[in-house]
Amino acid sequence: MSSSAPAFQSRRGPTPHVLAVVLAGGEGRRLWPLTVDRAKPAVPIAGRYRLVDFVLSNFANSGLLKIKVLTQYKSDSLNTHIARGWRLPAFLDLYVEAVPAQQRTGRDWFKGSADAIFQSINVITDEDPEHVCVFGGDHIYKMDVSQMLDAHLQANADATVAVIPVPVDEARSFGVLEVDARGKVIAFEEKPKSPREMPGKPGWALASMGNYIFATGVLVEELTRDASSHGDSSHDFGRNILPDMVARGREIYAYDFSLNQIPGASENERGYWRDVGTIGAYWQANMDLVQVVPTFDLYNPRWPIRTWTRPLPPAKFVFADPGSGATHARMGIATDSLVSEGCIISGGRIDRTVCSPSVRINSFAHVEESVLLDGVDVGRHARVRRAIIDKGVHVPQGAEIGFDPIADARRFTVVDGIVVVPKNYDFGAAREKPV
Repeated sequence: MSSSAPAFQSRRGPTPHVLAVVLAGGEGRRLWPLTVDRAKPAVPIAGRYRLVDFVLSNFANSGLLKIKVLTQYKSDSLNTHIARGWRLPAFLDLYVEAVPAQQRTGRDWFKGSADAIFQSINVITDEDPEHVCVFGGDHIYKMDVSQMLDAHLQANADATVAVIPVPVDEARSFGVLEVDARGKVIAFEEKPKSPREMPGKPGWALASMGNYIFATGVLVEELTRDASSHGDSSHDFGRNILPDMVARGREIYAYDFSLNQIPGASENERGYWRDVGTIGAYWQANMDLVQVVPTFDLYNPRWPIRTWTRPLPPAKFVFADPGSGATHARMGIATDSLVSEGCIISGGRIDRTVCSPSVRINSFAHVEESVLLDGVDVGRHARVRRAIIDKGVHVPQGAEIGFDPIADARRFTVVDGIVVVPKNYDFGAAREKPV
C-alpha cells in the first residue's frame, strides 16, 4: 500500500453508532515472569501506565466512548485498574466496562480471539451498534480510530483491518495480507513460514495489527458460522475468521496505519507500533521512551495517554555531596530516564532507566538501562544493569544484577541478555534455580 495515497476526509452526516471491544484476556506466556500474577494487558509499562491504557486512550481521544474490555486470565489487577481509572459519565451513556469470561455458551474458557467475542456476544446485541471495533489490548501505538472508521465507511466494507509494513523475518509472527490496487484484501495468512513480500518493497510484508472494524451484522454472522465449525476451527480472527471471509469474497479492506494522523505528533512518530509480546520487546519499548527525542512521545498534550495512579507525592532527588579524595559522590542523579511520582533518588544514580511509582534508589547505587516496577528499593552500593525488576523487590546492599550472566541465570529468568527479577522476590530466602 502506498503511503502517498490521500488521507481519508472526515465523514459527514450523523456519527454512526459504534461499540469498541478490547480483547484483554491474554495470558502472555512469552512475557513470563511478568505475567505470573497478571494478565498481559495489565503489565505496567513506561513508569505509570498499563499496556491496556494505550488502546483505551486511543478510543477516548478518537471520541469512541462506549468500550467493553473482555478479560479472562488473572484479571483482578486489570479489572481494578479499569474500574478506578476509566470512569466515564454514565449520565451521557458513556462507559469503559470490564466484561469477565462468562461461559455463556458452555463450560469452556475462551478458545481463541473470535470465541472470546462469541461467548460475549450479548454485549454487542444488547448495545445494538452499527459497527464494532475489535482491538487488541496489549500494543503500544497512537491511532485516531475515527480515521480508520472513515475508511471503513467509505469503502462500504464488511470488515477493515489495520495494517503496517514489517520486515519479512518479523512477519512470520503476524497475519500477512495481500491487497489489490483498491486496498481490498485478496489473501490473508496467519503466521506464514514464507510471508508474501509487498509489491515494489522487497524484504517487507504487510502485517495485520490485530485491530479490526466490522459491520455488526457481518460480525455476528461470521462468529456464528465459526462457532458451528466445532473441531475444524481454532476460533481465532487471524487464523479462521478473516481468511475464511477472504476466501468467500467478503468485502475486506486494509487500512494503512502509516496514513493515520495524530494532532501534535512529529513526523518521526508516524507509524510507531510495538507488539510487546516478549521480554526483549518489552524492554526495548521502555528504552524507546528514554531517548532524548523519543520515537513515541508521551508528552503530546493533544493526544494524552490516560491512566490511573494513586495520589503519590512528586519525585524527589536528594543529596548533593560531590565527594572528595577517596570519598565517592553521594548525589541523586537521573539521566535519560523516566521517573514517576513517589520516587526518591536518594544519593544514587540512574541512567536510561524507567522508574514506576514509589521506587527508591539509595546512596551510591547505580542502575542503568533497566525497568523498575512499583515499590522497588535498590540498596546502597548495589549495581543493576539491563534488568527488569518487578514490583515489591528489595535489592540488597551491594548486590549486582546484570553483570554475571552465570550467576544471574542461577537465580532469575534471563532472556536476550535481559535479567528479569520476579515480583516480591526475596533475596534472603531465595535459592538457586534447579539446573
